[in-house]
Amino acid sequence: MATGRRGSPLLRRCKREGYTHGLRPPQMEALRAMCGALIPSLPVEGLHVQPQPGRGKDDLDRFFRASAADGAIPDEVAEMVTRCVWEGVLLMRIVLWVLSTRIGTLALCGRLCFSAGKSSFPYACRFADMPVERRERVLQRWSGARWLFPLKITFVIAKLLSHYAFYTMVNENSDNPSWKAIGYSVPVPAAAADVDRLRPRELGPAEAEAPSPRPLDSGVVETRSLNDATLLKSLTERGVAVKAGVSGAHHTVQCDVVIVGSGCGGGVAAAVLAAAGRKVVVVEKGDYFTAESYTSVEGPSMERLYEKGGIFCTSNVTTIMFAGTTVGGGSAINWSASVRTPEWVTQEWAREHGLPMFGRPEYAHAMDAVCARLAVTGGCREEGFQNKVLRRGCEALGLRGDAVPRNSSEGHFCGSCHLGCPTGDKRGTDTTWLVDAVARGAVVLTGCKAERFVLESNPGGRDGRSNRCVGLVATCMSDGITKKLRIEAKVSVSACGALMTPPLLRNSGLQNSHVGRNLHLHPVSMAWGYFPDSTPEAELSGKCYEGGIITTMRRVTARTIIQTPALGPGCWASLVPWESGRDMKERMLRYARTAHAFALVRDRGAGHVDGEGRVRYTPSREDVDELRNGLRQTLRILVAAGAAEVGTHRSDGLRLRCDGLRDEDLEAFLKQVTVEKGPMVPGHDKWALHCSAHQMGSCRMGSSPKHGAVDGRGESWEAEGLYVCDGSLLPTAVGVNPMITIQSTAYCVSKGIAESLARDNK
Repeated sequence: MATGRRGSPLLRRCKREGYTHGLRPPQMEALRAMCGALIPSLPVEGLHVQPQPGRGKDDLDRFFRASAADGAIPDEVAEMVTRCVWEGVLLMRIVLWVLSTRIGTLALCGRLCFSAGKSSFPYACRFADMPVERRERVLQRWSGARWLFPLKITFVIAKLLSHYAFYTMVNENSDNPSWKAIGYSVPVPAAAADVDRLRPRELGPAEAEAPSPRPLDSGVVETRSLNDATLLKSLTERGVAVKAGVSGAHHTVQCDVVIVGSGCGGGVAAAVLAAAGRKVVVVEKGDYFTAESYTSVEGPSMERLYEKGGIFCTSNVTTIMFAGTTVGGGSAINWSASVRTPEWVTQEWAREHGLPMFGRPEYAHAMDAVCARLAVTGGCREEGFQNKVLRRGCEALGLRGDAVPRNSSEGHFCGSCHLGCPTGDKRGTDTTWLVDAVARGAVVLTGCKAERFVLESNPGGRDGRSNRCVGLVATCMSDGITKKLRIEAKVSVSACGALMTPPLLRNSGLQNSHVGRNLHLHPVSMAWGYFPDSTPEAELSGKCYEGGIITTMRRVTARTIIQTPALGPGCWASLVPWESGRDMKERMLRYARTAHAFALVRDRGAGHVDGEGRVRYTPSREDVDELRNGLRQTLRILVAAGAAEVGTHRSDGLRLRCDGLRDEDLEAFLKQVTVEKGPMVPGHDKWALHCSAHQMGSCRMGSSPKHGAVDGRGESWEAEGLYVCDGSLLPTAVGVNPMITIQSTAYCVSKGIAESLARDNK
């Protein structure tokens, strides 16, 4: 990659000031040895796969000689471990401490730790002193452990994080030494105008001093870059009433509506309420980036745009969750799919859950308004490699593959929208609804984290609401100093997503039993198919990371759909099965021509949000059955599309070569396909991780406090003036990509808030 690539420095390279993981040198030595066994230095000779064209011997040799024990990778892994739930952090620390001793290594590794020399004493050696081949065998045992859950979980954490770090760490040129060997390069916009816009060029003095205005510049206040005085000045200049605190006390901000979160719910609510003449303040803990900021460099972009840097697992290690944490929230990093709420789902919500809003014309009108503002299109002119595979496989089997509407133009051919769309073609809330809101006087505070809503006693409140919400307490980092803001508002809205709204409401004192319950994740199980460059079908040209992410969808049943994912090298390597160090590197050589597709289920099973960063979730038996059936059809589609080999993400590397494949061989293979509930399954030596990019229902609407956390208008059953306006409102899983559903629901809720405020002013 060129040294001069444009884009925000924050999204080009993860530059740490120092590591804070706190591991001692003996623990780090054990971790380095573990990383080196998972991704070892190997000779390039004896490859079992044919390298792809365009890769020189030097590139392959450099790739195979590289190890995850090299350089700062183990420290990066140790730093990412700290994002796990505290039990996982403690487990890793204990295991690494035990492995730093001889007797501990003997206890966890058995006879494999015995010294090779017969006269060596004391015969057992530490994990770091074991030959790499033996360390690899130890990790293989841990991966398949039936009952030793701690060792299996240790393996899962180490495998996931070491591969993610190895393939996402970049140098000062935003480059990774393994990318050329695996056939990857950071995507750039295909349109000539976009290439010109991103190409480095010399700036004149006037241009350098006066960068082009950004869409939200007139209303955004980026608190991280401001000191106390400039923060107050910026707020005042944008029409916000501010009272400075005395002797370091919090500042007080006054407005009509405060909204926590700027994603699909918060962005829409801000626009609707600002259009109604209300002074709106949006609080967003993430940073503000624009199309010119985005670099498509996986590691730094995931670090800044996703919750926990994309390393966010359920506490029982069944599911990896992806959620946005930037201005625009999930809409800034989602995959563009803009699917309307199925009519049978809205009817279910209206009839079975007692929520008439979803059965009225106003909800259909809201979907029309949302799709119009996002300029949703019905198809695309050219599909990327993975969607070509999905469509071709469906056609070969006589199955219907539906075009997926997108909030982008039909010519949009961007495979990196999950890292922020660098062309600006995808229309998230940061380029639509928030622009509308700012144009009408709304203010967006970035780098500002909500701590709690402020509740006051409200005896005799409406419908038994014993409290009234009068605002929010938030914390911002201005010039490196933590400063509290008290934002006084007539109405307060929580729109920080189904994973973050429940902890915020609990911290505010809400007691309703549905706060944090009924969480749905749309669990996903993936299958893959390898298509060599020599694949005869010209229409299957391209690479897995090119082109629109979701442009074709196959509906298997009312509850199951098949789509394609966005997987950069780091996410790809962390999710696919690890059988050995050599096998994994050979898999990576096929990265660019391996198509993934997944089965997504409208889950019946529900999880719990127990606190910030703590989520419990296990799919139900019915959900697992649906996933299994969907995964089998996914594999059939990949085979029919002409894959040379297909497989799943099951830990034992289940795969099937398709050359000369007979129908009975395929059926026998499909009978082996199972969908595990994650590593923590008693008595199972095989496991697989699920993924989730859709989180819903954790503060759902209900017809009474016994049935939901909020009422049918989105207002808390416990506090007047406190509303929820994000995916946590949804009474069940939707079964399709939920962006349009969340925005349409937010549109209806915020329209109701505006009408309520208007009545109160009469």
